[in-house]
Amino acid sequence: MFSMKQSIKILLSGGGTGGHIFPAISIAQELKRRFPDAQFLFIGAQDRMEMEKVPQAGFDIKGLWISGLQRKLSAANLMFPLKIIDSVIKARRIIRRFKPDVCIGTGGYASGPTLFAAAQMGIPTLIQEQNSYPGITNKFLAKKALKICVAYDHRLFQLRCAKENTFSHWWKSGCADDKHDH
Repeated sequence: MFSMKQSIKILLSGGGTGGHIFPAISIAQELKRRFPDAQFLFIGAQDRMEMEKVPQAGFDIKGLWISGLQRKLSAANLMFPLKIIDSVIKARRIIRRFKPDVCIGTGGYASGPTLFAAAQMGIPTLIQEQNSYPGITNKFLAKKALKICVAYDHRLFQLRCAKENTFSHWWKSGCADDKHDH
């Protein structure tokens, strides 16, 4: 995917739970190992676990006012459309300032507005779906993603994608080409 210039800027987004946060951190750590001069920025959900875990891993993070949609009728759901609009606007602002070369999403609350905004702005997006069943956010974003990487190949159909370059192990697939032996 990248013919990686050493000064590449990589934006990562995912969170809400460790199942989204820790894969994003692992991706950033591997890319940092391969491309030490790369710059990284995470976007997460305010007041969620990622706001603590990402800085502990040595990366900067910005927060969005976003949360999940409640599965049952709830007063909190009345705020959801406002949170989406606010988060897309804030994500666009962050993206404009950071100027990423690529945006990687691992699912969760914050990756929806972030990857949506990045795709609208013409920034290549990559989705990493590490779960056995794709979440709502990644299903929504799949059609706009340049690359979709999955842990379970049989789940590609659930993302409704017909992308030729879809990989189960992205760092071994050419998504992050480099001169290291794999």
